[in-house]
Amino acid sequence: MTQTTTYNAPFSAKVDPITAKLSPEARIEQQLVRNADFLGTKGLRKVRDSFVIVVGAGGVGSWAALMLARSGVQRIRIIDFDQVTLSSLNRHAVATLEDVGTSKVSAIRKHFEAIAPFIKLETRVELLRNPDYVVDAIDNIETKIELIQYCHEKKINVVSSMGSGAKANPSLIQIADISETFEDPLARTVRRKLKKVGIEHGVPVAYSTEKPHHVKLLPLVEEDRVQEADDFAALPDFRSRILPVLGTLPSMFGMSIATYIILKLAEFPSFEPLSIKLRNGMYSRVHRDLMMNEMKYYDNKVCPLDVHDVSYVFEEMWHGKSILSGPSDRVALARWDRSKPLSYDNTVCLTKVERTAHQALPADTDLCKHYGKDVYDRVCSKFAQERRLQDLWDDVL
Repeated sequence: MTQTTTYNAPFSAKVDPITAKLSPEARIEQQLVRNADFLGTKGLRKVRDSFVIVVGAGGVGSWAALMLARSGVQRIRIIDFDQVTLSSLNRHAVATLEDVGTSKVSAIRKHFEAIAPFIKLETRVELLRNPDYVVDAIDNIETKIELIQYCHEKKINVVSSMGSGAKANPSLIQIADISETFEDPLARTVRRKLKKVGIEHGVPVAYSTEKPHHVKLLPLVEEDRVQEADDFAALPDFRSRILPVLGTLPSMFGMSIATYIILKLAEFPSFEPLSIKLRNGMYSRVHRDLMMNEMKYYDNKVCPLDVHDVSYVFEEMWHGKSILSGPSDRVALARWDRSKPLSYDNTVCLTKVERTAHQALPADTDLCKHYGKDVYDRVCSKFAQERRLQDLWDDVL
């Protein structure tokens, strides 16, 4: 459906006597005075003259759109095909009980008119007329990749939201280039898929560095009531099972994106997202050592783990410690079961001496007897945990 609705509503809200005497432009200036003080008159004018497209009007996109509107972006286009449900109310920026059952764009249109009636709000499906920015707040992985690729090819600025599901710590939300993300399964998948189409960097994203909590996948509310749950998906092939979401997190993702765009539009001085580097040099060395070890002992010229994977296995799974002897300055990664390739559930941390001894064991060695039940059970438990987490995200993505 390609219905287009554009409005530029007059001020219709009740105003105090002093405000009522102001001209429409003076009212707008008063409404945006705090942003003008912060961004400067020229900066705010650039924001007001901008055009931003928000794709996805759910928990992230609705908040991004709301804060862009409150900040004075003159023209906003919302693209979304979904309806407001009861479960939407824990995270949607403006939807109320009265909006349940209506389209999300209709709810946004109604409420934005009362908040920022000076904006031009459009609802249509095509990306026409080059915007200043596009906000990607899409849940579906393939559609997300297609949108980012489209914007990259057309040289359109795009900011993409990664996964807020199964996360809870607001202090760990970051804006960074997609190439510098970690601890986000969605970002990892997006990064790999973009690499296949020749895009390795240049895409700013909102994501959380928090390791996802092990939570249970939930069905859509409608799945309990109807046989054909796909009828309620935002688009064909959208996921019909979802991660639990703490309602505050998507709003912070959306507001982070809106803030990034506003500052970029205003050409705010010295603004650049701070990416978390951790110990990239060390991870690169561990990765090189791992590749050399794979070639030497297994004649494997392709390492299935990249530097990001190495940092995850090293830090999050084994906390930089040998599974046998604990902390050491000479730790390395190795296959646990040497008959299987490297993976999240077959890579352990050992000292280099321990790795050499491990790889010299006879092929039929019983690792439980050799290393003891405590070590063996701890390793197996960690691998089982990673498989559960991977299965969870495979269901989502």
